[in-house]
Amino acid sequence: MGRDKSPYRVATPKTTQIRTKSNEPDMTFTPEVWEGVLRHLRNEVPDFAYTTWLEPLRPSPQTHQNGAPVCLLSPSQFHCERIRKDFLPTIQTLLTAALGGDVEVHLGVATDRVETKEKPIPSLREEVKLSKPARSVDGPQIHSSPSASSSRVTAQPAAPGQTEAFPVETHTFESFVVGECNSLAREVAWALAHGEQRGLSQVFLRADSGMGKTHLAKAVANQTLAVSGRPATYVSAEGFTNQFLSALRTKRTHEFMRRYRGARGNLLVVDDVQFLEGKSATQLEFFHTLQHVLDAGGKVMLTGDRLPQEMHQFSERMRSQMGSGFVAELEAPDAQVRRAILRNKAAHGGVRLPSDCLDFLVEFTRGSVRDLEGVLIQLVTSASLMKQKISLELTRKVIQQRAGTDGKVRKLSPGDVIGAVSRFFALGPHQISSRSRKREVLLPRQIAMYLCGRYTDAGPAEIGKALGRDHPAVRNAVSKIERGMLEKPPLRYQIEALGEKLDAMTKSRAQ
Repeated sequence: MGRDKSPYRVATPKTTQIRTKSNEPDMTFTPEVWEGVLRHLRNEVPDFAYTTWLEPLRPSPQTHQNGAPVCLLSPSQFHCERIRKDFLPTIQTLLTAALGGDVEVHLGVATDRVETKEKPIPSLREEVKLSKPARSVDGPQIHSSPSASSSRVTAQPAAPGQTEAFPVETHTFESFVVGECNSLAREVAWALAHGEQRGLSQVFLRADSGMGKTHLAKAVANQTLAVSGRPATYVSAEGFTNQFLSALRTKRTHEFMRRYRGARGNLLVVDDVQFLEGKSATQLEFFHTLQHVLDAGGKVMLTGDRLPQEMHQFSERMRSQMGSGFVAELEAPDAQVRRAILRNKAAHGGVRLPSDCLDFLVEFTRGSVRDLEGVLIQLVTSASLMKQKISLELTRKVIQQRAGTDGKVRKLSPGDVIGAVSRFFALGPHQISSRSRKREVLLPRQIAMYLCGRYTDAGPAEIGKALGRDHPAVRNAVSKIERGMLEKPPLRYQIEALGEKLDAMTKSRAQ
């Protein structure tokens, strides 16, 4: 399909499952069909490439007609060309599978009033069979591994609409960048997966959001399967909670326990255990699950944003259980790791990053791995939207927008940002943190969450607390605002205007 030179190596397996509500092939293109295609692509390409190139794609409204060509809109001509070059064949194949027949795909550039279409692309005839979804307590059971037909690495789903599956290729030990800040955590995770350390049956990784603990957790599950063939189950604590409550409602607790306690020698990986704080019934089930897995000769990996003894809303025996194994921490990436991460993500995203730009990013971008990815995405997106090459001047502007004119980390508080946003939209701070879902309140709240992430040192949990929301809601809001800035110039102008006000606040405090 002419993909030899693509940096992404998007794989289209012989059996591809694209799930819609009815799960029946239909020649009518719907939003659910496109969401299924995106789910598959997200599992096949690096996170950076997906966020930069695939996520901004939007179907044209005229596409939603029976038998009509599928028209996908890009935010710019540059973006459109990259999609055509690197992703179009796979998109066509997946749409052919989902719609049950050959599909004609057009690419266009979205503007305020006009859609500029490219020449039609010949439809592909590569056959992709649809397989039926497996059943589970709360949504479909998703298997991910290098060989999808024989995988026993199970990524358990959370609530409907939340995907817990993970792209195997991007969450491996090989793709994890190691330095002094995380070497101990990486080594103990490797030892757990390989069974190299006698007596090592439980590991707890502590790290702030975006430092790589989820990457290591999923790498352990992948490596365990690859090395020993033993069953390995990954689930977020939120997913565990949702499924347990669903099992209670439907009286299917035996199925739930069988899934997580599993066979002898199983590996159980539970991510972000702080989500279980204050949930006494779920904590009790979680405690017994850990006990069962360990007593049966299995292994456990847990991750959290605090050490076990600091999670005061857990019972004493739960804190004791979580802290009874090896506890390791991941720190913020040092300069060496920042350089390697930026270089790798740029290469995987098909982006040429000049050495002077890389040096500048390493020097002035601090914080989590997610922060590094965020600044790189903003740099690439800015270059695309302004039809410029990535240069030191543009890199400097992006850093100034995100980290202040002198390149130093901002020290505003969430309250400062919330106050500025409230004044800008003529709202009271209490309105932004209320439960209101009215658009005139919801959008400013989402903007406040986005700007708190850019202008303060607060993590998602702290930002959520300041605005009366949980950290998943904060992450969701940030993603919506980032997408909106690409698609809606008025929103981008509002963010820029608020950014100028926050810049001024930061400068005045530095004087």
